[in-house]
Amino acid sequence: MSMTYIVAGFAVGLLVGMTGVGGGSLMTPLLTLLFGVSPSVAVGTDLAFASITKGAGTITHRFNRTVQWPIVGRLCLGALPAAVLATLALREFGALDKEIGLVIRYSIAGSVLLTVIALLFRGKLLAWINAHPERQLQGKALAAATIFCGAVLGVLVTVSSIGAGAIGATLLVFLYPKLTPAEVAGTDIAYAVPLTAIAAVGHWWLGSIDWMLLLTLLVGSVPGITLGAMASRAVPERFLRALLATTLTGVAAKLVL
Repeated sequence: MSMTYIVAGFAVGLLVGMTGVGGGSLMTPLLTLLFGVSPSVAVGTDLAFASITKGAGTITHRFNRTVQWPIVGRLCLGALPAAVLATLALREFGALDKEIGLVIRYSIAGSVLLTVIALLFRGKLLAWINAHPERQLQGKALAAATIFCGAVLGVLVTVSSIGAGAIGATLLVFLYPKLTPAEVAGTDIAYAVPLTAIAAVGHWWLGSIDWMLLLTLLVGSVPGITLGAMASRAVPERFLRALLATTLTGVAAKLVL
């Protein structure tokens, strides 16, 4: 079984390396549907997995100066307290109970569908924003909206481990359309590190992290992400995103049904 986990980690890492999204939205449903891991343990293990991999990505983006730290601070101002409160709620209602596991399963499916929407309509959203500059938020309204979005993502990521990637990046595009694609990616990854780390610590406290499974997944994902990043230039991005969106839609349907 350990070799199967390594292969799964490699496959997810390969796709993430090529598209830049899909880590949590693929890994968590994969653990739940294919390997029979309970939803709460799948979420906790994936959060620990994400905090490590995104930490490495943040270092690279920091050296490339593609992280907008003021935006990261605003997102964290909303996301980190929300993650703590969501963890306490899971503790109160019993994160490992079967009923809560079902709620988490449906929240995973909902998060996957939001990821699909973000993948499919991100370009159209950006085009609409650029065509209507008067609708863009400024000043205190922009700061407040950023903090609020961070809080929503904090809850979403803590409960389902999904949302920090494609959904977070899409929100950044909507709020800060002048950011370059590299800055969107760097800022999105940077704020996700403390968020996933705090959420992972919360799940460790709840007893919902499988450390051996985490290590096995990392063995496969690290070379997968590296090879995926190298191959990303050879495969059309539109094809990859369409493939990812189709796969995630099937995953969401399977989780619900």
